[in-house]
Amino acid sequence: MVRVALVLSLLLIYTPLMGEDAYEKNCVHCHKKLSSSLQNMFMRYLSTYSGENNLKAGLKRYLKEPSRDTSVMQDMFLDRYGIKKPTKLNEAELDRIIDIYWEKYKVFGKLE
Repeated sequence: MVRVALVLSLLLIYTPLMGEDAYEKNCVHCHKKLSSSLQNMFMRYLSTYSGENNLKAGLKRYLKEPSRDTSVMQDMFLDRYGIKKPTKLNEAELDRIIDIYWEKYKVFGKLE
């Protein structure tokens, strides 16, 4: 009985952590420390690439091969925080995260 209670207690404690999606674990965690929010960055990507497919392709390219030339951020931001390291996520994870990012911040279909 004690073992069952212990297992249930551990499940209640760790389930929220296991349910944390890939976007939260791989993006939000680090971006909390930056002066520009993920939503602001999304708007910069959207103004640069102006559409879902182009935005997703541009973001994916940057995450796989980050450089000053492929970043949408201002030079002052890049000088302060630098260029990120290339992602270690596989293609499926990267696509899933970019889809989550798109759904979270897209403006299309949200304006009436």
